[in-house]
Amino acid sequence: MAFTLTPEREREVDDILTRYPERRAALLPVLWLCQRQHGWISPEVVEYVSNRLDVSTAIVKGVVTFYTMFFDHPVGENIVWVCRTLSCDLRGGKAIQEHLESRLGCGAGHTSSDGKFTLLKAECLAACGQAPMIQINDHYYEDLDVDRLDQIIDACAADGSEAAAAKFATFATIGEPMRSSASSAPPPPTEEAVRLASQPPPSREDS
Repeated sequence: MAFTLTPEREREVDDILTRYPERRAALLPVLWLCQRQHGWISPEVVEYVSNRLDVSTAIVKGVVTFYTMFFDHPVGENIVWVCRTLSCDLRGGKAIQEHLESRLGCGAGHTSSDGKFTLLKAECLAACGQAPMIQINDHYYEDLDVDRLDQIIDACAADGSEAAAAKFATFATIGEPMRSSASSAPPPPTEEAVRLASQPPPSREDS
């Protein structure tokens, strides 16, 4: 069966196309829109995007297989990225991954048997100051320990989607930052930091 977007998303595509000098330049946002509806970039989605943007299917497939944010196979309802860069590993990133593998019953690169979670590893999710952390769909969950991680997974599993777990999130990757607790907010500056910041820069003579 041919893939089609909902009428609302078709209007979004029309709007996206007005922002670019040529249709091919809209490939990434249109693919992202399709994946949000379908869950992954199937051959039918590739054909739809190819026709909609007037590019070859080879170009579409090349983009899909290049970027890790696109999936060319079915995935779970919730995509869980575990950050495994050095900063996270020094603060327990490996333990977070191992606990997730135990909870979800699958290793990295695979999907849980109930289809609710796909577990993936990320080289870096750019939240080194709040390690260890994970990303689920569009939200960051930072400063994790096993107990808080279990709360997040329990909320996702009970609701079937990440909506119930978003209250634990510390940052939304799309939209405004959202801090869920004082512990995840940056600490206030110390008196020494304020004093140093208020001093004028040294003159050439001083140096």
